[in-house]
Amino acid sequence: MFRQRSGSNLCYACGKLNRADASVCFYCGRRNPGLWGFGPAIGRLIGGLDFAALVTVVAITAYIASLALDPRAALTPRGVFDLFAPGGRALIALGMAGAVPWQAGHWWTVLTAIYLHGSLLHILFNLLWIRQLLPDVEEIYGQARTIVIFTLSGAVGFLLSNAAGNPFTLGASGAVFGVLGAMVWYGRRRGGLFGAAVLRQYGSWALILFVLGLLGMHVDNWGHAGGFLGGVLVALMLGSGDQRSERGIHRVLAAACLALTVVAFALQLWTAFAP
Repeated sequence: MFRQRSGSNLCYACGKLNRADASVCFYCGRRNPGLWGFGPAIGRLIGGLDFAALVTVVAITAYIASLALDPRAALTPRGVFDLFAPGGRALIALGMAGAVPWQAGHWWTVLTAIYLHGSLLHILFNLLWIRQLLPDVEEIYGQARTIVIFTLSGAVGFLLSNAAGNPFTLGASGAVFGVLGAMVWYGRRRGGLFGAAVLRQYGSWALILFVLGLLGMHVDNWGHAGGFLGGVLVALMLGSGDQRSERGIHRVLAAACLALTVVAFALQLWTAFAP
């Protein structure tokens, strides 16, 4: 059953064993330590999730949808960097972020825009980095914390971009910079030969990507910088696996990030397509 009504489970906050129906944790005093019986199910759901594959599927689905909404724009001959680029109206309908949607009250676009991309090369480039980086981040931070880092750093990147006045922006690159930032913070905190190697590897990747962004056209460098900063801050708050193992609170936060992303897409589709 999805909900555990009897027996014992671990408190989401302190990780100690309590009765499933306990109203207050015996050890740390948190209310509803078993999350009303849903705590173990949330743990199983997050623990069995291939997050990199999920991001890939959602991003590809959103990209195909953006092409289908405006096929004429997608097939318009352009340069190689804009090959199969979705039309602006389609991307706005699906939840592109930026100062314009933000001022219209569409706060949820800081989540939906993570999964939207502006061309074939754009999505391929970001998905290759996601498939490369997320397994390494999961090894250091655990799966639940990786979901939180990816989601929140992507949102922070768009928030900074919105504040800088970029009218429209999209893509997973802010979240990619976020996981790079989390790895850079880990390498610096860990120290020693291993920490130095992590810092050197991921720091050099972040620096190269940021410099390439400064040299490129139509690149949201504010989003990249915000994503990197967001990744460092979220990693600092959550800690890494060598400091403390993942607890129920991390899985709850991860489930909340996934649920909020689903709600964000629902709000966007309702706003754009509801009669």
